[in-house]
Amino acid sequence: MKKTYDEINKKIAAGEAVILTAEEVSKMAETTSPEEIAKNVDVVTTATFGPMCSSGAFINFGHADPPIRMEKIFLNGVEAYGGIAAVDTYIGVTQVSRDNPRYGGAHVIEALIAGKDIELKAQAPGTDCYPRKSINTKINRDSVNEMIMFNPRNAYQNYPAATNSTSDKKYTYMGILLPKFGNVTYSTSGELSPLLNDPEMRTIGIGTRIFLCGAQGYVSWHGTQFRTSEELNTQGIPISSSATLALIGDMKEMNPAYLKAAYYEKYGTSLFVGIGIPIPILDEDIAHRVSIKNREIDTQICDYGVNGHPVVTTINYEQLQSGKITLNGKKVCTAPMSSLKKAREIAELLKNQIRNGKFYLTEPVQQFPKVSELNRLKEID
Repeated sequence: MKKTYDEINKKIAAGEAVILTAEEVSKMAETTSPEEIAKNVDVVTTATFGPMCSSGAFINFGHADPPIRMEKIFLNGVEAYGGIAAVDTYIGVTQVSRDNPRYGGAHVIEALIAGKDIELKAQAPGTDCYPRKSINTKINRDSVNEMIMFNPRNAYQNYPAATNSTSDKKYTYMGILLPKFGNVTYSTSGELSPLLNDPEMRTIGIGTRIFLCGAQGYVSWHGTQFRTSEELNTQGIPISSSATLALIGDMKEMNPAYLKAAYYEKYGTSLFVGIGIPIPILDEDIAHRVSIKNREIDTQICDYGVNGHPVVTTINYEQLQSGKITLNGKKVCTAPMSSLKKAREIAELLKNQIRNGKFYLTEPVQQFPKVSELNRLKEID
């Protein structure tokens, strides 16, 4: 049985669409065939809520009188990029304050979305058309013209878990890794994760409407470091980091409940980003894909104590989410860097938005590359 986006959207408008979360459809698949799922289910909602360092925001402050062409820009002491015309900037979540390394761009973005005032300090050389040389003022979500979240790399298809073989504790963006394989951390929501439910990205591409931090956003491009992987498990799912998404959304519409600034000791700042992506059940193949279970999704455990992060072993998400695994012959605790509870909340919220006719599906205007390799930076001799 095949369906179209238009047919599904008409069912949403009529209040007749059947929507399940990815966890619900995985449970349903234990007693129901892909053919029956394709016939009876219209949309499956997926979600993730985890730290995504490649995130940030474009902001337009509006012009002062007299005007200024900003070159050095600081928001609550965090430097933002000043090379975008006169009063536009981009602030990344991992940029930290000059005075407080535990505070960074992620905290500025979180505060702006929460409606708080932010201190803006800027300097400029002064020109005939932009004579002002400095400004010190306050901004907030209502005073700026636009504040647009643009995240170059989010929602990794399958991010490796992390451990540490050395005798020293390691402080990483995957959290604190204890010596001698003392623990394992991971950062993917398993069977709820968007790109694991559509591994060939048949329904996710440029123009796909998504839930982004409480607002309706879009997939704007394939994410940076996007690559297609030949390392697939028996279910046809990549077992290593591969596809990523570039995402965009209006921060003025976002809800601070679905993002969270974070600080990682001896690493820096990051931002937990809440993403929900609906997958239309167009045919039996997609129905089969969204029925994936945690025990059928493998990922690699990599050694972050060694340059190059070599692979230690491969494991599935049912084992990781159990809280303990056997690694090198001993029981080791596992801990998520992402929040499964929050991902479930987002998937359920998106399901209800679609059910109530507040969220419609968009067909991608362009699919992602079928073959893409990842280049590495090389030193010049």
